[in-house]
Amino acid sequence: MTPTYTVVPYEPGAWPEWLRRTAPSDVLKCWGAVDRSPHAPRLVVTHDGDGAALLTARPSTAYVKIVDTVGDVPKAVDAVLSYAYEQGLAQVKWEGWTASAEDTAAAGFAPLRLPLTRGPGEPGAGYVRWLDKDGGIAEPPYYRQSTAFTCGAVTALIAQTHAGAGTADPIGRQAELTLWREATNFPACEPVGLGVAVRRRWQTSRVKVHLDTDEPVLLSHLSESEQEWRAVLQHASRSDAERLGVPVDARRLSQLALRRGIGQERQHVLLLVSLAAMQGFDVPHWVLCHGVVPGAVVIEDPWFNTAAGETWVDAHLLPVPDASLDAMSLIAPGRFRGAVAIGRPLLDPPGIDVASGQKEARAVRHVEL
Repeated sequence: MTPTYTVVPYEPGAWPEWLRRTAPSDVLKCWGAVDRSPHAPRLVVTHDGDGAALLTARPSTAYVKIVDTVGDVPKAVDAVLSYAYEQGLAQVKWEGWTASAEDTAAAGFAPLRLPLTRGPGEPGAGYVRWLDKDGGIAEPPYYRQSTAFTCGAVTALIAQTHAGAGTADPIGRQAELTLWREATNFPACEPVGLGVAVRRRWQTSRVKVHLDTDEPVLLSHLSESEQEWRAVLQHASRSDAERLGVPVDARRLSQLALRRGIGQERQHVLLLVSLAAMQGFDVPHWVLCHGVVPGAVVIEDPWFNTAAGETWVDAHLLPVPDASLDAMSLIAPGRFRGAVAIGRPLLDPPGIDVASGQKEARAVRHVEL
């Protein structure tokens, strides 16, 4: 059988002669404007050389992104789809630099919801095609965290908006920083403190924390004196969780239980992961797990690496293989796993004094996750 495409290594600046003839100079300038090497850039070229696409993808994920196409666009996209199916991927995305709505629709791509905020130099459109015949995930809004430390707060806000719980204010910097202030262990949000903040903010939400260690977490990079007072705050968060009826499950959350919670029980799970596999640096980071497809969990990552050519298109509706997510959610030191599961509303929510964190003195019916 004649191959329908060829994969060509991407070497910015050292463009093949056929590509120089095919691609406008401004397109090649855009392609070479950033160092895309962390995300395995490659060119997929049609067998007759009439069309080509520049592809990238985060490591340890189950998608590929069309950065741009040149030449015969339908042929180039067909070649990419063939490549993606043969790689066993869950999804192909397409950044809207030069793609037309007509071309994307004809190729079976659906438009992505535009992010709530968008910075300069980011695409004004994005598209997705799920490769499984039963694919398709309910799409939450996308919001990029505005600081280096508010990922936990942002994932909670997105989860609650997606679930229809609503927020006092629209998702934005004020809501982001306000919730972070309620949840922070200075500056990170540890699992129990984040779970408590979610319950206080949304009293009808069913919240369960998964944390398979009794030790303080996310403190190893600090000096002993800095660790000490943050450990006191983490202990206080556990006391608050007990008073508010937020269970803290000390058993390790399994990948099977995570998938079941999202897929069957309609939970939104805030999951603590290391960015070592996806970005190359071992930093703890909160992501939102909100959908499942065969072999992968779909997440929202509130941060993306513009220096490596990432945009909101990468971080939104991002499928991560089960094994990859399982590995990256074991956090060092100690290889613990931390998560906050947010389920359907309580049938009879506890009355909570937000200022003091105390239950009202009345009987309540608590429904566990």
